[in-house]
Amino acid sequence: MQQNDRVRVLFVCLGNICRSPMAEGVFSHLVKEAGLGDRIVVDSAGTGDWHIGERAHPGTRDILKQHDIDYDGRARQLTDADLGAFDYILAMDRNNLADLRARANGATPAEIRLFLDYAEGVNEREVPDPYYSGRFEEVYRLVRAAAEGLLDHIRARHGL
Repeated sequence: MQQNDRVRVLFVCLGNICRSPMAEGVFSHLVKEAGLGDRIVVDSAGTGDWHIGERAHPGTRDILKQHDIDYDGRARQLTDADLGAFDYILAMDRNNLADLRARANGATPAEIRLFLDYAEGVNEREVPDPYYSGRFEEVYRLVRAAAEGLLDHIRARHGL
């Protein structure tokens, strides 16, 4: 673990406006509900630079609001520093996972995995991109399942 025994979690998708901000919002909400806001740091980033500084997609913001989750993050691009600063770097799909692993080149202590690896009872391995499909409710369902599993994993692994 990094800095003062805080567990640091980063969610990554392509543009950081749909999937990874949703994951950041949902996971942060669960962390707060569990009373672990001082022990777990949560962020998100995109592998691409198209949306830097933009708010999350309206579909992401709407679905989070429907579930009473506050989120007001801005898109940012993944940096090399992120690779050493986080304990968990979770990709939304295999393409982003491959990009992360290639960029890290084995030189990071972070656990780099697919986010849905933590979703018990879910057959999908990738969170689909709702940017064009508009399937934000489906993405929320997958993200919620993975977020719950990830929190359980972190609590067990780090004794929280």
